[in-house]
This record gives sequence, C-alpha cells and structure tokens, in this order.
Amino acid sequence: MATVAGNALGAKRRPVTIAPALAVAAFASIGAGAIHAAAIGVHSEHRQAVIVFTAVAAIQIGWGVLALLYPGRTAALIGAGLNAVFFAGWVLAKTSGISFVNGLEVAEKIQLADFVAAGFAAAAVLGAIAAAYNGHRPTSLAQSALVVSALVTALVAVPAMVSAGTHVHAAGHDHSALVVHAHGAGGAGHVHTASAVAPKPYDPTKPIDLGGVPGVTLQEQARAENLIAITLARLPQFSDPKVAEADGYHSIGDAITGDEHYINVNYFDDGRILDPDHPESLVYEPDGKGGKKLAAAMFMLAPNQTLADVPDIGGKLTQWHIHNNLCFTPSGQVAGLTSTGGSCPDGLSKGSQAPMIHVWIEPHQCGPFAALEGVGAGQIKEGETRLCDTAHSH
Repeated sequence: MATVAGNALGAKRRPVTIAPALAVAAFASIGAGAIHAAAIGVHSEHRQAVIVFTAVAAIQIGWGVLALLYPGRTAALIGAGLNAVFFAGWVLAKTSGISFVNGLEVAEKIQLADFVAAGFAAAAVLGAIAAAYNGHRPTSLAQSALVVSALVTALVAVPAMVSAGTHVHAAGHDHSALVVHAHGAGGAGHVHTASAVAPKPYDPTKPIDLGGVPGVTLQEQARAENLIAITLARLPQFSDPKVAEADGYHSIGDAITGDEHYINVNYFDDGRILDPDHPESLVYEPDGKGGKKLAAAMFMLAPNQTLADVPDIGGKLTQWHIHNNLCFTPSGQVAGLTSTGGSCPDGLSKGSQAPMIHVWIEPHQCGPFAALEGVGAGQIKEGETRLCDTAHSH
C-alpha cells in the first residue's frame, strides 16, 4: 500500500490509507453538512428547524472528518446509517412535511440547495456501504486524488450553500425583502432602503394585519383582510352546532381527523359566494368531551366550477383547493378514498369537487386561509405549492 505524502517540508509521517468509496462518502457527507449549516440562518424564525439543521450539519461534517482520520468498517456503517436517516427525512419533508418540527411541517417544492444536500447524503450512504461490504480494502490514494475529491465537493457544495442562504418558504416569503422609500422636499430625493416590517401573527382578537408578504398588492391585502373581518363578525351565529343543524347543516363524519366539517347542500349552488351568512361548510374542532368549537368557514364555488374559475382574493395570501378523492355515502358521510383509478366503491359516490377556501376565525399554524393537512388536505392547482402562511401563523 502506498502512503500519502508528508508535510511540505518533506518529513515522513505515518502511512494513511483509505478505501476510495469511503473517501467519496466522507467528502459527500461534509458537503451535505456544509449546505445544512448555510441554511440555518434563513430558518431563524423557527427554533426547532434551527436545532434540526444545526444537529444534522454537525453530525454530517463530524462523521466525514472522522471517517477520513479513522477509516474502517465500523465508521462506514455508522456513516451509512446516519446519512440514510437524513435522506429519509428529506424525502418526508418534500412529500408531506415533518409535522413535529416547527418550520418543516409543510411540504415544499424541491430547491437547488436541498436537492444537492440530498444527493450528497445519498452518495455518502452508497459510498459507505460499498466500503463496508467490500472488506474495506484500502487503496493507495495520492495526495492529489484527495485534493481533487475535496475540490469537486466544494465546487458542487458552494453554489448550493449560496442557494440555501436565499431559500424561499412555502408561504412565499423570503428573508431578504427590502422596502424603498424617498424623502419629500426636505430630503432632496434621497432614497433609503430598510428592512421590511415584520409580519404580525394572525390573532382574531386584535386588528387584522396581513402585511409583510412580498408580492401581495395593497388591494389583495385589503380584500383578504375584509373577508376575514366579515367572517369574524358573522360566522359566530353558527357557534352552536345545533343552530347550524337547524339551518340545514349536517356533519360529514370526519371528526376523527381533528376537524369536523358540516355542509349545507342548499347553499352549494345558490348564487352566493364568500358569504358568512350562508357558508357552504362550517369547520368545528371537537374537544374530546362531546363539545365542538367553531373554528372556520369553508366557502365553496358552484359545483360546475373548477380551479380555473376561482376569484383572486388575496394573491399569495390565499389559496383555493378541491377534494377529488373522497367517497361519500348516500347520507353525505365521508366513507373513504377513491381507488387509484379515481372511482369509489359500490354504494359510494364522489362528493362535490367545487373549489373551496378556508377562513379561520381561530388562530392557525398556517395562517387564516390554511387548508387542512394529511389525507384531508385536498388538491391545489397544478404547479402551485401548498400554502402555509407562517408569516401570519400563531
């Protein structure tokens, strides 16, 4: 086995050998860790996410360094296991979100930084496994080969690290927005740039302020705030489920999800939309003791309308969705999901697939217009990212 050259003065040092596959795995893990470290700052408003990114970065970089210094089968297996867990976490975050980590609870579209980090993690897993189950056969690696491996990792990781620093969240807001304003006569046209005013959490008991989201016009903000205001004022007439039932509402039997929907089919095609005196659906939160708290209205368009017909209420603040995979009994109870072919079992039928939007009169972790999560999340317009307005969460 050949040795790696000594220091610049030519003094000899203890021979160092490492399996090429393990070297690749180590550098890949270091690259992934560096990208996660770069993403810490942009998630600073979510303490749990910061903790997760910090821990992952430290573990990936730490293992990569240790694997280079102390190569062996045990080190390879540990690295494979750790990076496999991190890769699985990435898949979960991109498909359904990680519900127990604040800031990662909503699935987001794949971006350059997380794609490269996941690729590095996958390479680390494959390289470590190859090293562990190939008898960890060390090969003579010239110092130049190690340098090249490090440079390739850096060339791929650095752009991803830059991208991680400008990561955009699902809510559509980034952390580099600036507000530009000019002085009047006394300022001689002098222009200032200042950090945007921080968005305020949505609190139904306080004045409504949905500002602070780039790309939302004042008109869109006003429309969204007005819809919330009138819903807050009028919807409480249905606080008692018995009052709602007397008005023609009935439960669809989904209380097990934590949010129980009541619908009134008489309002599905009555020519009124976004009317809190005649909401198509009401959302209650069961308290587990037999009681139910009114939490939101779910407004629906007519049954023959699609997502192409939805009105623009609040731009990036609002998002409509449909439910095209729910099966109902003849009495209007949700009884399951459609098959892969999109059909319901005998005796069941699809419910209304009209576009709908929630307006919450209770604080919600994804803001006042949040859709539901999990199986009950529904489907959004193709090409859109599911909205979670963490800028106005509570």
